[in-house]
Amino acid sequence: MGDILLAPDVRPFAVAAAIMASLGGIELVSMLVGFSIGELFGKDVEIDADSHNALDGLFLWINAGRLPLLILIILALGIFSIEGFLLQGVAQVAGAAVPVWIATLVAVAGSIPVIRVTSRGISRIIPRDESYAVDEADFVGHVGEVSVGPLDQGLPGRVRLKDVFGNWHTVSARASSDSEALPVGASVLLVDRDKRCFIAISAPADLIAQKRSSTRA
Repeated sequence: MGDILLAPDVRPFAVAAAIMASLGGIELVSMLVGFSIGELFGKDVEIDADSHNALDGLFLWINAGRLPLLILIILALGIFSIEGFLLQGVAQVAGAAVPVWIATLVAVAGSIPVIRVTSRGISRIIPRDESYAVDEADFVGHVGEVSVGPLDQGLPGRVRLKDVFGNWHTVSARASSDSEALPVGASVLLVDRDKRCFIAISAPADLIAQKRSSTRA
């Protein structure tokens, strides 16, 4: 199996698959300890919709602005590697030999429309860290729920909350210096924000009740 995956005619696709798996695995492990490497890549791709640049147009077409950059990279690598393996597999069954550079170009071209369709579907269900209609500073004073934690004074965890428009967001947060550890599932109040993340405390009972009533509404 290793010899097949490292064969010269599929090597670019194997490398892409390995990078995809590595990024996904590191992101999963980092989220379990309350951090996300996605933040090192940037939350979103910022593109000028009025730009006449061909590259900007391509990014817009594949919905780059709708997904976090890390998710888009993992998605593109995965689709590229799958299409490359399929192409070379079909060629071998047919008894044809496709040069690796041609297979790479065909896989890239074939991946673009698939990335567009897939990214559009993922963007509808994936939690977003920010929205075009909301400034993250507006989240101070909002009640959310710890989704990755517990929150303490160490590495940031993640808090899920809803904005005034009813959109869900997931933000980095840690407990305030005088707060006890806040477990996963706890309702927390975002009271401040520093350069790294939001600062949270245990939410007062009246705010929790208010949040639950607004959620039901």
